[in-house]
Amino acid sequence: MSELVTGEAVALELRPARLPSRALAVLLDLVAAMAVYVAVTIALVVSTASLDEAAQTALSIATFVLVLVGGPIAVETLSHGRSLGKMACGLRVVRDDGGPIRFRHALVRGLIGVVELLMTFGIVACIASFVSARGRRLGDVFAGTLVVRERIPVTRTGFVPPPPPWLAGRFSGLDLSAVPDGLWLAVRQYLTRMQQLDPQVGWSMAERLASDLAERTGAPVPQDVPPAAYLAAVVQERQAREARRAFGNDVAQATASASAYVAAPAPAPAPAPATNGPVGTGEAPAAGDAQAASSTPAASAPPVRAPKVSGGERRSAESPAASAGERPGTGFVPPA
Repeated sequence: MSELVTGEAVALELRPARLPSRALAVLLDLVAAMAVYVAVTIALVVSTASLDEAAQTALSIATFVLVLVGGPIAVETLSHGRSLGKMACGLRVVRDDGGPIRFRHALVRGLIGVVELLMTFGIVACIASFVSARGRRLGDVFAGTLVVRERIPVTRTGFVPPPPPWLAGRFSGLDLSAVPDGLWLAVRQYLTRMQQLDPQVGWSMAERLASDLAERTGAPVPQDVPPAAYLAAVVQERQAREARRAFGNDVAQATASASAYVAAPAPAPAPAPATNGPVGTGEAPAAGDAQAASSTPAASAPPVRAPKVSGGERRSAESPAASAGERPGTGFVPPA
């Protein structure tokens, strides 16, 4: 398996095709090409029966070159490495760096394939595939190409846990240019699988990776930061720099504001203003206001003292609403 590591420390897996699948794809391509060649040859023999023998021989050679040599080259160029047999077997021809092939790659593969596949019946191609570590034949070696599998099992990408909010932006001054891609990939794999490891083993691995990362950056690991949190914070800083380089500063600012919002506590709601009626006017509250006042705490409004009056005037001056505000209502009405 060949791996390419991107800027986000993500490995792109290029799985080289095995010899049986490649042989089946070549066999299907040869069957299709021979069927076309026979059909074109019969049509030319019928249409050029009046020509002499030399002209018929020249047409036969041209038909062989165009159909069995030029045909596969044109198909691989137009389909970007997916011929009929490779499409049926889930294969594709790509460059060594994983990019699509061009006409020159298909041309070199096609010309050398005449010797490897047609003239030697595939024996040279099989020997070269067995010798090569990536299963390449001579045409792939000279063209700088590789036959890979397209239909591979889908694997779920592990989630990289974010660092604690109090570490956001703490390592923005680190120099990450000397950190190799292999170390980034190892750190990312550890962060995605650290919950599955034994605590002691995971702690030792985190310390070792943190020391390697600190050695590459030239700054020691802070004493108050756990190794796993340090790794997560540095990985997040690298991803923020990649996003800033690709999309501008808006993405990095949005990420920082989101982290600050998660870390800040929620504000407490403001108390509602009291609406129990006018205070200090000397007026008695109504029955509905009296019930609302009785449901509020006693500290919300200071008590108001009534002036002293005589016994007869007190009964005449007291209103039912005021009595209801001073004592609980029982439904009993005193006699006049």
